[in-house]
Amino acid sequence: MKRILTAAAAVLALTGGLALTAPAVAADCPSGHFCTWQEAGFGGQRANWSGDDGWWEGWIADTDSSWANHGISGPGVKDHVRVYESAWQGGAMTICLAPGQEVGYNGAANDRGDSHTWAMGC
Repeated sequence: MKRILTAAAAVLALTGGLALTAPAVAADCPSGHFCTWQEAGFGGQRANWSGDDGWWEGWIADTDSSWANHGISGPGVKDHVRVYESAWQGGAMTICLAPGQEVGYNGAANDRGDSHTWAMGC
């Protein structure tokens, strides 16, 4: 009977260890910047800005698949990032990120960004 209990305890300990999840990968984006990557999960080539950009470079326009807002927050500071589907903040907003928010993938926003602006909120 003792062997059965010991074996059961070993199985519980093993399956409990398998149930653990890996920690999330933090986006490599400089402090004070908004970043976007060409691939989901913060992979591929990265573009980053500390201010607004009304016309993203050709290589990142319409190829954005993950995003991070590492902007600086404070009273009266525009610390949210709004991404738009057309140049000069035109068309629909594809995604909006709060300060510190990182999005590894969003199907509705994927491959649609062409410009962005810093704002007081979403």
